[in-house]
Amino acid sequence: MDNLVYIIFICHVTPLALMTLMLRKRSRLLVGYMLIGIFVSLFVSELNTILLGLCGDDALYVTTTITPISEEIVKALPVLFYAVVFSNDRDRVMPIAFATGVGFAMFENMVVLVQNVENVTIGWAIIRGFATALMHAVCTVAVGYGICFVKKKKKLFYCGTFALLTMAMIYHGIFNMLVQSDYKYLGFFLPALTYIPILIWHFKYYKTKKSRL
Repeated sequence: MDNLVYIIFICHVTPLALMTLMLRKRSRLLVGYMLIGIFVSLFVSELNTILLGLCGDDALYVTTTITPISEEIVKALPVLFYAVVFSNDRDRVMPIAFATGVGFAMFENMVVLVQNVENVTIGWAIIRGFATALMHAVCTVAVGYGICFVKKKKKLFYCGTFALLTMAMIYHGIFNMLVQSDYKYLGFFLPALTYIPILIWHFKYYKTKKSRL
């Protein structure tokens, strides 16, 4: 199974990496951060396996307490690095944050698929796509959006970054807890209910910005 995960990783990364050579500027940046998300997902999957063993293979405890912390920290690091070193312009940060979250979720979905290939259904795929994958993207976008503000305030940078990561961890933990409880359908709809306001704000923001030009 471990070899199969790496096979999937190579099959995903190789064509995307080759495609980046044909892209320019913004497109290359987005695909590059999607690749980073895939790399991060592979790393976290190995890390979570170790943590699961250390916690006595208690999957419920790990997925509701440990993995939200490990995944959100590691997933946010590339976005924080870009915002701190290159640019804290939200027009740049938010797209790469979403690309990182999507890349992470795509690879995670494939790993879960091969580990449960005999039990997966179309319904499972829809839930993973519109719920779990979207949750990862929303969490990373929220951190990216927030860092654009706290980066400009030196006194708020460290505590603000900690607060953003904590928010993403709590959201992730609540989602994982809901989908494994009697209220799982509420968990399935939670990411969409969060994504819709973000999408509406996104379109209004660019419409307003365009009208000012």
